[in-house]
Amino acid sequence: MTQRGWPATGVGGSVSIAGAGLSSAASVRGGSSWEDAVAAVLDDLDEVEAPDLALVFVDSRFFPHYADVLGAVAERLDARNVIGCSGQGVIGPAWEAEDAPAISVMALRLPGAELRAAALLPSSDAAAQVDRLLEVDPSAVFVFADPYTVQVEHLIAALEARREGLAVLGGLASAHNGAEGTVVFLDGEVHEVGAVVLALGGDVQVRMLVAQGAEPLGEPWTITDAEKNIVRTIGNRPAVEVLRETLETLDPAVLERAQRNLLVGLAIDEYRDSFGRGDYLIRNLLGFDEATGSVVVNAMVRVGQTLQFQFRDAAAADEDLRGQLATVPEALDGRQVVGALLCTCNGRGAGLFGEPHHDAAALADAFGDLPVAGLFCNGEIGPVGGQAFLHGFTASIGVLTLPEPPEPPEPPEPD
Repeated sequence: MTQRGWPATGVGGSVSIAGAGLSSAASVRGGSSWEDAVAAVLDDLDEVEAPDLALVFVDSRFFPHYADVLGAVAERLDARNVIGCSGQGVIGPAWEAEDAPAISVMALRLPGAELRAAALLPSSDAAAQVDRLLEVDPSAVFVFADPYTVQVEHLIAALEARREGLAVLGGLASAHNGAEGTVVFLDGEVHEVGAVVLALGGDVQVRMLVAQGAEPLGEPWTITDAEKNIVRTIGNRPAVEVLRETLETLDPAVLERAQRNLLVGLAIDEYRDSFGRGDYLIRNLLGFDEATGSVVVNAMVRVGQTLQFQFRDAAAADEDLRGQLATVPEALDGRQVVGALLCTCNGRGAGLFGEPHHDAAALADAFGDLPVAGLFCNGEIGPVGGQAFLHGFTASIGVLTLPEPPEPPEPPEPD
């Protein structure tokens, strides 16, 4: 089955400015080849003329044919910029392909946008490449990286250090066989190492959402003794004691849900008067030591930081995502939404929610037949509290917007 996004109209008259499609080779015309998949998905994009940008995500089961897919995309779309990566599953409008190999492509005309892309490879001068990217004065960048050859946290920090307020979003390439088959794409090139980065400036803006899918437990506490990733005391009490007390206050139904996936939330800004979901960076609770009363978390912590215990399950993840999406319309300030990038964790999908297409369907519920492309990642990149981080079990979403086109002039009054 081919899933198709709307071609938006309004910018550039009646010419479509955006479209997206996903096709699974196993269900297109009875075929099972990459040719069937790429032909079907490109058929859905014929109405998008002279696109400025194509986002391309290819299931890693098409590993021998990445370059062939990019060649077919270039021949049909002739987009100025083509960027993407491999995935162990790919995403299109209202559809997530987890079971069968598939290809997802979104094509966008972005009038007034300034785009610049680069491949940051071990052999390249990455600092010079980043400086060149930032010449377009971007408000946002998309990053797709190989998880086995790139220290993504360092790359994020380098981008943010060079441009205050820069929003960074993207994901780590994934594949069914681990490191074999993880690649990133830029234009017609397939790179088995490194990262590809797209800077977006000019009239295009990106509204970024990060749904970490966690539900807070108990109350916020201040870390009073810690070293590296070990929290010894919170509120001047053994951390294990506070955790145990927090769990004992829960009703049985919530306790059963929470015990399966305990987490911690670390406040980005501990000076806030109150804390909500978007104020915490969510990290795994790795273990605890009854003898010392310490807990171990998957992050570097510091004395004075605010911590709140959390848990994750399907209901919490669904509530978080839909709550975040509901905030977008009010923040658009008269701009039109033209497409969305969805980078979701390979631990979400049907395995978490018990049914397919959850995150893509939530986007469709929020925006209708919106062009969407994305993948199931080895890690998701997105901002929390105004700073970008590498996440897990997260849905990171970039909603691309353009200024609303001017109203057509009123016809003259007849004489």
